[in-house]
Amino acid sequence: MVKQVFPDSVLDQLFRQARSHNGWQAREVTDTQLQQLYDLMKMGPTAVNSCPARIVFIKSAAAKERLKGCLNEGNIHKSMTAPVVALVGMDTEFYNKLGKLWPHQPDAPNWYIGKPEKIKENAFRNSSLQGAYLIMAVRSLGLDAGPMSGFNFAKMDETFFPDGKIKSNFICAIGYGDDSKLYPRGPRLDFAEACSII
Repeated sequence: MVKQVFPDSVLDQLFRQARSHNGWQAREVTDTQLQQLYDLMKMGPTAVNSCPARIVFIKSAAAKERLKGCLNEGNIHKSMTAPVVALVGMDTEFYNKLGKLWPHQPDAPNWYIGKPEKIKENAFRNSSLQGAYLIMAVRSLGLDAGPMSGFNFAKMDETFFPDGKIKSNFICAIGYGDDSKLYPRGPRLDFAEACSII
C-alpha cells in the first residue's frame, strides 16, 4: 500500500484546528458512532499488543448522575451537558488477554503475573496511549473531545469498576463542540524548545 500524506484539511481537523471542548451542541452521538470510534482506536499500537484500556461510555441520564458524584466541581457542567463521557480505565489483569492478543508468545502472561509494578507501568502507559487514540478517532469521525482528569479516582473506581480489577485513568467528553464556549488556544512550545536532533 502506498501511503499518502494527508491534505491540510485533514491535518487541520485532527491537529491544527482541533480543540479541547468545554461546551456542547444539543446533538446526539449514536451508539453506532461509539462503536466506530472504538474500532478505529483499537488499531493503535500498545506494548505486546496488550490493549489494557477498558472504556465505559456514560450516556444515559442515570449513568451521568452516578458520574456526577465523582467529579470535581469544575468538570461537572461540561460533563453533564456532553452527549457522552468516555471513562478510560486500565485493566490490571490485561495479561489474561495476551493468549488472544499476543498468541505467538504463550508465556507472555508470565512476564507480568506477580509483578505489580510492571503491571501498573504497562497498564497506565498503554491505556493512556489508547486514550489518545480515542481522542484522534473522535476527531476523525467529525466529533469533538474534551479530555479531563479532575475527579475522585477512588470514588470513580468504586462506582464504575467495583470488582477492583480496572482502575480509572481519565475521562473524555464526546460530542459536537460549541465553538462559542472555547477558551483562547494555549501556546505550544517551539520545536527548538522541545526537541533535539542528534
